[in-house]
Amino acid sequence: MTVEHPGVDAAEQAAALLAAAGMARMPARVMMALVGSPDEGYTAAELADRLGVSAAAVSGAVRYLVSMRLIQRLSRPGDRRDRYDLTDDAWSGMITSNAPLYAALAAHMDRIADENEHAPISVARAREIADFLRFLTERMPQLTTEWRAQREPGTG
Repeated sequence: MTVEHPGVDAAEQAAALLAAAGMARMPARVMMALVGSPDEGYTAAELADRLGVSAAAVSGAVRYLVSMRLIQRLSRPGDRRDRYDLTDDAWSGMITSNAPLYAALAAHMDRIADENEHAPISVARAREIADFLRFLTERMPQLTTEWRAQREPGTG
């Protein structure tokens, strides 16, 4: 007997978009399944059932997502099985945690431009990428602050 799960099609489509953006497929599927999880999250077995995959596939995805602080392991008194759910601010944390990466990439783009000083198109391209990455690095904390302020009761 197949258990029906509301929102599975939307979760699978969202996971496919995350995978297309570079996230590994199984962690993307687990993360999107958890977006639609009940208040108490899902066990690994429930995730495997929902996704139609092996427990081993879920185990690896869960380990990865926990290590990235995108999901959390939840314990319930009297229940031996851990449950998993999204961490608070998982999305904003996932996006803003890349700010140091953007800054480092900008520095490398500058080096690439410096090393190709006799190739004006390469220099312009590298400088434009560096400028954009520095813009992201600068704006991410501001955007996060704005987002949190907007979400606070009584601020809008």
